[in-house]
Amino acid sequence: MGVREVHVVLPNDIDDPATPSGGNQYDRRVCRGLAEQGWRVHEHAVPGDWPQPDATARAALAGVLAALPDGAVVLLDGLVASPAPEVLTPQAARLRLVVLVHMLLGDDAEQRTLTAASAVVATSDWTRRRLLDRYPLPAQRVHVAAPGVDPAPVAPGTGTGAALLCVAAVTPTKGHDVLVDALALVAELPWSCVCVGALTRDPGFVADLRAGLARSGLADRVRLAGPCTGAALDAAYAAADLLVLPSRGETYGMVVTEALARGLPVLGTAAGGLPEALGRAPDGELPGLLVAPDDPPALAAALRQWLDDATLRRRLAHAARARRDTLAGWQVTATRLASVLSGVGAA
Repeated sequence: MGVREVHVVLPNDIDDPATPSGGNQYDRRVCRGLAEQGWRVHEHAVPGDWPQPDATARAALAGVLAALPDGAVVLLDGLVASPAPEVLTPQAARLRLVVLVHMLLGDDAEQRTLTAASAVVATSDWTRRRLLDRYPLPAQRVHVAAPGVDPAPVAPGTGTGAALLCVAAVTPTKGHDVLVDALALVAELPWSCVCVGALTRDPGFVADLRAGLARSGLADRVRLAGPCTGAALDAAYAAADLLVLPSRGETYGMVVTEALARGLPVLGTAAGGLPEALGRAPDGELPGLLVAPDDPPALAAALRQWLDDATLRRRLAHAARARRDTLAGWQVTATRLASVLSGVGAA
């Protein structure tokens, strides 16, 4: 078999420690995984404010694609590809374009891009179903390569259930305002909450969140820690008793499996692909709790249940540790993606 070669088109902030994201981590890990499986991987980081590119960013993307040889297999991060169909579609006849959908844009531009692609890769079964429901895409061209997770030691936590952790960029989509409102409803109970995630994506939302914390008297109990990676993030997980992810929408939710890899139960929302990431222990037990999105009273009720019921905490911790043993690694993700790339390359 000849050398397998892929050109990977990425947002230019992929390795910026100030803006860590699940999508960036996924891109970095699959590039590494493909290389480990013998692929020759060429990375092309495109400058721009993706997924809201200006004319300069679109021109940069056009220049990258124009320079690639005819017949090249090209894997594009959807944040770069989906908003720029006028750049992608003219190249679809000569390049084998594969679009990786981390986040649904749900607009005409995304439809035009995905329709032109040789293949589409979603990061969850839920996302694949949503794409097929929304757009007239042939089912055989839409694939799934769910994120992997690295093995990690079991989080010792505090043993009290009171140490709450939220790992997500502080934006409306991730629902930090819902979390603050819910925490205000259980303010009489003992807990603390650390929110790890970028604070620069939506400064206005962050300012409103800080004001809400001050009004609720929670500013000394909820810490907005900013972005953490590596050992600092490991330490945050190790110190926690429960991951709370109050998202209004998720295509998957990589932090859910990162928590489960540490045997940490999860309180999340039944939003998009998040229940898929949570999964079940081998005995069918949920390794956490799910509530409706955008519902502070429901989230507060689940928090109260967790904080008040030691038996529940032990049961969920047991389920999380059992689920931990079923999680797939990044090698599986890279293998699934390699299969898609090989398929379009052979077509």
